[in-house]
Order: sequence, then structure tokens, then C-alpha cells
Amino acid sequence: MENDPVADRLGAVYPELPPGERAIVRVLLDDYPFAALGSLRALAERAGVSPPTASRLFDRLGYAGFADFQAAVRDGARDRSRLLEFVTRSPDTAENPVPGRQVPELRRAAEDLRTGLDSTLAAVTDPLLEASAALLAEAGAVWALGGPLSELAAEYLIRQLASLRPGALRVPEPAQARARTVLDLSGSDVVVAYDFRRYSPDTARFVRAARARGARLLLVTDAWESPLSAEAEVLIRLPREAAGPIAPLAHEIAVTELLLVATAARLAPARRLAELEALMQTL
Repeated sequence: MENDPVADRLGAVYPELPPGERAIVRVLLDDYPFAALGSLRALAERAGVSPPTASRLFDRLGYAGFADFQAAVRDGARDRSRLLEFVTRSPDTAENPVPGRQVPELRRAAEDLRTGLDSTLAAVTDPLLEASAALLAEAGAVWALGGPLSELAAEYLIRQLASLRPGALRVPEPAQARARTVLDLSGSDVVVAYDFRRYSPDTARFVRAARARGARLLLVTDAWESPLSAEAEVLIRLPREAAGPIAPLAHEIAVTELLLVATAARLAPARRLAELEALMQTL
């Protein structure tokens, strides 16, 4: 989707839009370009808004109706993963690269990462960290999950958090195990969800079931916001620059590091860590 002018325009105007039109943009970008190629009514239903609300978005963007918007999408859309975009957008990263000529592209990737990390760290404000640390430190149990790539950030959070406090657990994969997990959740428990485009239906189902049992949600998402954003007690939204040259995993890990540092400061877990180190030496 990189360098697609229609998708870029949708992302650029997103912060300025009213909630109903934001919902339309989230659906479009979550399943771009396919979400744009059905009927206006189907698009509105997916976003949970009325067709007139969807029409106002395309009028605001300067298109002569939804059909004109669809024509622009068909002209400019490319169904590519970020990894495929990265390795094909320059002759230096094509199938027959010339040794040494990849340097400019690698420098560009490094600069993209640096810019994204700076923006990400700036977006995680002190109040957000304090609210997150309170949830992670005081919860009866902390359960974390993510999507196809962001599950790695969830795994990292739990591995490190388990050294700081008991009751830090990954949400299991099988549906039956998830059902048993939800069955025992309560209002003292916290779910940490990492949810990025394309937003995970499995994550959404678990979070909504957990919320119905009273569990609280700490959500880490992207600039376009997961559909779960309204469910979150604490919402950490990575900026657009955090998309990265391939995927936002580095930025998710950076945010996770900040959450862990803030939680450790709140728990003061020196004794637990010392006992853990002693046990590791004997087991």
C-alpha cells in the first residue's frame, strides 16, 4: 500500500475526521483495496455507520461520489505486503542486485526506523506510562495476545513481566483453552492486546469476551486505531511514522520496553529478581 495516493490520502485526513467517517477509513485501510470495491451499503455496514455518513467521507475527500473513489482505488491500488514492497521498490533490491548498490536503500530503511522510533517514543507520554504501569502492577493476572506478528511483542511482554510479578500469562491459541481462560477472568484481571492492521478477528473475539467478564484492556494499536479502541481503559496509539520500512514490530518492542521499565519502577521487584536468579543457578 506504500506510495498508493488514495491510501496515503485516507491516512493523512484520518485525524481530522468525525468518528463515523474514521470508522469508514479504518475499514478501508484494514482491508485495502478490497473493502473499497464492494457496494457503499456493504462498506457502511462493515463500519457500523449509515450510507450517508460514508458518502460524506468521499465528498470531503473531493471525489464525485463513491463510484469516483472506487475508480481511483482501482487505478492506484497494489495488493502488496510491506516486505514485498520493500524488496521490489528499488532496482537495488530486485532479483539480480548489484553488489554494493543496496546501500542507499538500506540507509533509507534505517532512517525510516529512526524517525518512526522517535515518533513512537514521543507518543508514549508519562501519563500513559503511569496508567499502564498501574494496570500491569496491580492486576490480579495479566494476559497478553497479538496478531500474526504482534504476538511476538505480546510474548516478549509476558516473558519479562513474569520476572517482575506472578500471574503474567500468554493467551492460549486453541479456542477451547481461550474459553477456559475467559471463564475464570474477573474485574481484577488485565488483558494487553497488540492489534494492528490488518486487525485480528481472533484478538477482537477474545478481548470482547474478556471485557464481558469485567477484565480491563490495555491496547497498543496503530494510528488508524483498532476496532477495539473504544473498549480500552488505556490506549497507546503508535503514530503513522511507526509503520516502519517492513512492519512495526521494532516500535511495538520499544513501547513494550517502556511499559516494563515503568512497571518495574512501580513494583520494586529486587527481591523477586534475586530469588529468580538464585533458582536459575540451581535448576
